[in-house]
Amino acid sequence: MGERVFVYDTTLRDGSQSEDISFSLQDKLRITGKLDDLGVRYIEGGWPGSNPKDAAYFKEVRKLKLKNARIAAFGSTHHPSRTPSTDANLRLLLECKAPVVTLVGKTWDIHVSTVLRVAKPHNLRLIRDSVKYVKPKVDEVVFDAEHFFDAYKNDSLYAMECLEAALEGGADWLVLCDTNGGSLPHEVFDITAQVKQKYNCNIGIHCHNDGDLAIANTIMAVQAGARQVQGTVNGLGERCGNADLCSIVPNLQIKLGYKCFPEAKLKNLRETSLFVSEMGNLKPRIHQPFVGQSAFAHKGGLHVDAVLKNPLTYEHIPPEKVGNTRRILVSDLAGKATIQAKAREFGIDLKSDDPVARDVVGRIKELESQGYQFEGADGSLEILIKKARGHWKKFFEVKRSRVLVSVSANSEQQYSEAVVVLKTPDGAEHRAVAEGNGPVNAMDKAFRQALSAYYPELKGVRLLDFKVRILDETSGTSAKTRVLIESGDEFGNKWGTVGVSENVIEASWQALIDSIDFRLHRKTPKKK
Repeated sequence: MGERVFVYDTTLRDGSQSEDISFSLQDKLRITGKLDDLGVRYIEGGWPGSNPKDAAYFKEVRKLKLKNARIAAFGSTHHPSRTPSTDANLRLLLECKAPVVTLVGKTWDIHVSTVLRVAKPHNLRLIRDSVKYVKPKVDEVVFDAEHFFDAYKNDSLYAMECLEAALEGGADWLVLCDTNGGSLPHEVFDITAQVKQKYNCNIGIHCHNDGDLAIANTIMAVQAGARQVQGTVNGLGERCGNADLCSIVPNLQIKLGYKCFPEAKLKNLRETSLFVSEMGNLKPRIHQPFVGQSAFAHKGGLHVDAVLKNPLTYEHIPPEKVGNTRRILVSDLAGKATIQAKAREFGIDLKSDDPVARDVVGRIKELESQGYQFEGADGSLEILIKKARGHWKKFFEVKRSRVLVSVSANSEQQYSEAVVVLKTPDGAEHRAVAEGNGPVNAMDKAFRQALSAYYPELKGVRLLDFKVRILDETSGTSAKTRVLIESGDEFGNKWGTVGVSENVIEASWQALIDSIDFRLHRKTPKKK
């Protein structure tokens, strides 16, 4: 492992400025613990003077027993009309007792004249005096040189004078910020290299993603000499977001040999990404590099055949290095290699010359032409393969069913009722009536109620998700509908099933039957 690069996470501050994010105090504390366990060196907890929640965070975070991370408090240089000792912002930064204080200061002369409305020498004093005042009272001071790359391109001499002022005050780190996110990688490399050559001090990089280049810019800065990388988990942040640590770290560590996290902890990257999404009440981006659900998913038959022979053919890193897994998707692009791979996942040894593989490929292509989709319906796919092999037992027979939906002008009086009559292998008929908050919920309840006495394992089955897609919008009410159902059980297992019909209730019924049928064929699921 090569040189150390220190990861500075600002998810709790910059990330929380994302338009769709609002972390609670407990969310922030739980994320802190997760980041510390991952091996993050600095965790920026917020701006103590900005709101009560951030103030409470710095009080509560001291109770955590962190193993790796140092907590950083964020604030600005002192107000132009005050001295450091009388500035409320600096006072709150020190009172929060964070071991690291990050001070942001203006370096672009446009901001100095139009935002601060002071002369350029005055701004230099603000930087120097603020850092000098804070430094003796904390372990480290990080100076965030706001808009530094724009500042350098506009007036390089003054931009460098701002850095000199921070160093004269005693700053431990100079962090070069691409605050507007519009710089290009070659510019970031050249300017960072100029700073490193002139000062040979601890340099950091902080990039926003407005040009979709934050990750590339961060990596180029490290190549030019930066040894602190600032970013957020999943690239959360204001406007287009910040540099995504979930891509920066594996690129630096796996591909360039820098040491960011302990090797064993890098495998927790996907889990951490999902955890932050959950805390932010966000749906994970399935196509996110490295940690997304589709990052190592293979669909085309030629791709699947090649990757099964040698993963290097279509995977830039082993997915396990970042805690991800390879996924083989099945669609009308599938070939025999795809079906063989999926069969192995289901515990079925399907030989390449087995005619069943050819038959299943043909059947999948036929069904997908009718609107079925098996990429999110592994349960239905397993049923299809096992039926083709003759390995499917009939656990029940549907004799008849009925669903009633009553709609009233008063939404509180909507009513759904399902009636099912099922026959079990002993010849007995089981009838159940159930009400639900919709027709599918009512059917699900009636189905399990009818069979639970005979098959008690169904008591733990739950309907987790329900998706409806109209396949041909131009056909109006006669259009085919595809229903995808995700189910789960008390053991933490999840499976997806699919149904297609012109009637949404019929499509739902198909998917629901497959869901129950699938669970009955797994008598003793392994607890996760």
